[in-house]
Amino acid sequence: MAIAMNLAWPELTPELYDAARARVGWEEDVPDGLVLHTSWFADDGFHAHDIWESQDQFTRFIADRITPVIKGELGVQGDPQVAISPLHRRFVVPGVTGGA
Repeated sequence: MAIAMNLAWPELTPELYDAARARVGWEEDVPDGLVLHTSWFADDGFHAHDIWESQDQFTRFIADRITPVIKGELGVQGDPQVAISPLHRRFVVPGVTGGA
């Protein structure tokens, strides 16, 4: 079942996010099951919203690729707050492609 994942991580700075993105390479080596990733920074830190084909695929990506880099290599101490919900509907605007 597809899921919507919302994540908040106050300790993750733009510099740490960019370092993790470069080391993990999820844009070049897309994890199995990832459909959409969005991220932003607000006054309370880092936020992400993803769509995944399944919770198992998301969990595996975090355990195998994200945690070793963010917690191991980059030394981030805190944990994110993660909320997962079953995806009810997905609409992609015609003509929208690519990343930015």
